[in-house]
Amino acid sequence: MSGYFVRTAGERDLEKVRALLVESFHASYDSLHGRAKVADLIIHLFSPAALKARLVRKDAEFLVADDGRNIGGMGYAAMSQALTKTVMLHLLYVRPALQRQGIGRDIFAELETCFPDAEIMRLEVEPQNAAAIAFYLSHGFTEVGRNENRGAGQSGIPALIFEKPLEGH
Repeated sequence: MSGYFVRTAGERDLEKVRALLVESFHASYDSLHGRAKVADLIIHLFSPAALKARLVRKDAEFLVADDGRNIGGMGYAAMSQALTKTVMLHLLYVRPALQRQGIGRDIFAELETCFPDAEIMRLEVEPQNAAAIAFYLSHGFTEVGRNENRGAGQSGIPALIFEKPLEGH
């Protein structure tokens, strides 16, 4: 056991969550897209206002892994607006130094139970993020397609789309 327990995030966690996301995003993507582009993405995706908006969203779950002092990981998922009975896993990050200790698995397992009406969990992953792809494959996801444009507010980088049926369906 890692000593981290998973709980719902609160507003007082957002500063630590943001620091974790900044560190994790740079560790995951600097080598793929360059530090400047990653820093630019972080400004848009993880501003305090953007994180607060995720926190207060009704049909979503925002979880953190906490050891009493530090936030070791975070997960965020929300019901899809476009797809029926589908929950979108938007963020699942563990502090780089704490990876491979089961923290991501624990956050993921908790998120899976938070959406009783959902039949499918869906996510998009950077095609070159081999560690993330391996994690999702090992947790029962299969690749179902590609999203070539990611929309205007996104990075313009194509993403692989993965899905998994949720238990009990």
